[in-house]
Amino acid sequence: MTEFFNQLVIGLSLGALYALIAVGYTVVYGIVQLINFAHGEVFMIGAFGAFGTWTVLSSVTNVTTALWVLPVMIVGAVACSVLVAVLMERFAYRPLRNAPRLAPLITAIGVSVFLQEFVRLNCFSRVCFSENFRDGNPLTFWGAFPDAKSKIPFPQIDGVTGPGPTIGGVTIQKSAIFTVVALAVCAALLWYFVNRTKLGRAMQAVSQDPDTAKLMGINVDRIIVVAFVLGAVLAAVAGVAQGLQNANIDYRIGFLAGLKAFTAAVLGGIGNIQGAVVGGLFLGVVEAMASTYIPGQFGGSAWKDVWAFVLLIIVLVFRPQGLLGARVVDRA
Repeated sequence: MTEFFNQLVIGLSLGALYALIAVGYTVVYGIVQLINFAHGEVFMIGAFGAFGTWTVLSSVTNVTTALWVLPVMIVGAVACSVLVAVLMERFAYRPLRNAPRLAPLITAIGVSVFLQEFVRLNCFSRVCFSENFRDGNPLTFWGAFPDAKSKIPFPQIDGVTGPGPTIGGVTIQKSAIFTVVALAVCAALLWYFVNRTKLGRAMQAVSQDPDTAKLMGINVDRIIVVAFVLGAVLAAVAGVAQGLQNANIDYRIGFLAGLKAFTAAVLGGIGNIQGAVVGGLFLGVVEAMASTYIPGQFGGSAWKDVWAFVLLIIVLVFRPQGLLGARVVDRA
């Protein structure tokens, strides 16, 4: 049983990470019916934004592991992710607002590749910050780093990294606790925002009927930007959690994490915020359990990604609306 609970803890922490990203997917889809495949890169930008903030801060103050550094890193991550998400919406998706659905979908894939290569080729590498900024040459950031393929060690912060409490023989990592708590806080704040604020109710109106909402005086463009901002904030927090859990980051972390988060959103019922949380946690637990309890050559961690997508196929075949989604009936 100790092994079971150990895998359950791992699965929940992994699932919380997926859920944070999946909620961003589902918020944007619920407003503009767009599957934003570049959302994984917004998550990656958040991780690099936190790392960059930490590097600048540690260079100025010589403080590297104090707990008070973490909120500053989160602010830096959120700022970077929100900036990228807003620019993405304004220049890549808004011009295609009334185009056939295939056009923004292909654009999203193009934006995803662009952001990966932008980070790899131009900025935020370990060399960029450790050798140039700390040597007093911050203006040499841009264009001076042709490659950033190696993993970059992510700062470890006192109080949120390292082994945590041991319960019944199962040691819970502090970073796992941080991720689960971050999901709970973000989900509660998002629920309050959507259901208890004027802007949140406007988002619900736009998601149901944007044309009628516009006639009622709601600025649809503003609401869509708010949806992208909310998704980016959650993705940035997930980026920080990813760095703390894995202790390293690289420019490719957004691709697979984005696909897993999309899978989680579909599992829960894309467009449904509660469904995205449930789908993310469910997917994380399935991955953790499959890597341990499926015997033979199809078991082990090497197959955990395969089982995640097999689960997606099963759900799409037998319950395409997802676990918490409502069935949509097409009328002739």
